[in-house]
Amino acid sequence: MKSTYVNVKLQIVFYSICIALVAYVSPALLRAETDFSSKASLPNFATIVKQLTPVTVNISSTKTVKSRFRQFGAPFNNQDQADPFRDFFGDDFFRHFFGDMPDKEYKQQGLGSGFIIDEEGYVLTNNHVVEGADEIKVKTHSQKEYDAEIVGRDPKTDLALIKIKNLKKDLPVAVLGDSDALDVGEWVIAIGNPFGLQETVTAGIVSAKWRKIGAGPYEDFIQTDASINPGNSGGPLFNMKGEVVGVNTMIYTPSGGNVGIGFAIPINLAKNIVSQLKDKGRVIRGWLGVVVQTVTPELAKSFGLEEGKGALIADIEKDGPADKGGIQSGDIIIKFDGKTVKEMSDLPLMVAETPVGKKVNVVVLRNGKEKNITVKIGELEEKQVAVTEEKEKEKMGLTVRQLTPELANMYGISEQQGVIITQVAPGSPADEAGLRQGDVIKEVNRTAIKTINDYLKAIEEKKGENILLLLKRGRTSLWVVVKPRQ
Repeated sequence: MKSTYVNVKLQIVFYSICIALVAYVSPALLRAETDFSSKASLPNFATIVKQLTPVTVNISSTKTVKSRFRQFGAPFNNQDQADPFRDFFGDDFFRHFFGDMPDKEYKQQGLGSGFIIDEEGYVLTNNHVVEGADEIKVKTHSQKEYDAEIVGRDPKTDLALIKIKNLKKDLPVAVLGDSDALDVGEWVIAIGNPFGLQETVTAGIVSAKWRKIGAGPYEDFIQTDASINPGNSGGPLFNMKGEVVGVNTMIYTPSGGNVGIGFAIPINLAKNIVSQLKDKGRVIRGWLGVVVQTVTPELAKSFGLEEGKGALIADIEKDGPADKGGIQSGDIIIKFDGKTVKEMSDLPLMVAETPVGKKVNVVVLRNGKEKNITVKIGELEEKQVAVTEEKEKEKMGLTVRQLTPELANMYGISEQQGVIITQVAPGSPADEAGLRQGDVIKEVNRTAIKTINDYLKAIEEKKGENILLLLKRGRTSLWVVVKPRQ
């Protein structure tokens, strides 16, 4: 009996010691595993940057721009300001004595970044860095400067492939990674040429993935807080393995400088574009032949859905792939070629990346029931929309996008429908008329504008004539006349 009592007592002492040890050791282990403030938990940026900097290049471009003298009645390019001279005399008074002022040519300089993708001297950058350039210069890590030429451009994704001329030696080549494997919160490094400051290195994390901000029809941006500024465009975004995971493209900023919200094109999207630009000089995309819109909560309820999902078919092009396959207006596409269509903006990129001629299964909701439809994907003819849009961009000097909730939030506007101006070229007719980034185009020549197609159609009907625009700028509406170049 005494022996049993002693054994029980010893066991109690033993377990008490174990519990005390666990209570003492566990917090120390937990602190060691979660002490993110220690230097040991941070990556060695210096070692990685030494390996990455040589594959990054600086790009400078020069292009000739024609500029008219500003019209009387548009001082300081500010249409919000009253003009007593115009109000008193009128525009015709000045034209009567001075006529239309002649065009003036000047050289416009541009700076950007890029990175070398193979030993032959091919460099990937943004389209807007080299678009319209008469001369392109590439400066490497060794300070050697080369002439370069454009191999191909893709304005829809803002990517361009250029090639260094007369390359005399091998250059270091970037390793392209897998952008789909990125995790939110993962460390990334941006290297580029902001404000002409060569080989500037910034670091941050992946803030978000699959961002759609209304910048173009095919977008799936990586959002990062690594500092990106003017001149970083086209430069690489690296992961901590030293692989390129994105092409730095744009920032969101109310001030013109970095505020911690930058966007990069995923390298997986760029890989297919680069391959086509290298082989064909252009990009061939799949075509479904539909006009889609967002399934809002109100529309979802009207269609008997519990939540807004998929892409609602608003219109179908006659004899297009969708029409031939049996898709109808009012159908909601929820799956395309085995991929879930969570929202309307998912579909254009899915279709564009599908090989021409491939037969795909499309799952639609029709009258509340799922229906499987087989569609043979056609080829998107750029002349259908892209060429028209590019042509009008050249004539007027502005880039427009379909207004989305994301764009409305970015520009701080209340408008939810229409076409928004996202870029105005310096010295262009649009610039001279006082148009600004963030203006919403409500009417063109007294015709209401709700979609990009409405805008292009209205512009096309007035070839060679002045264009009357009704704009919404903040809380103010104003009329502006733009004289396109011929």
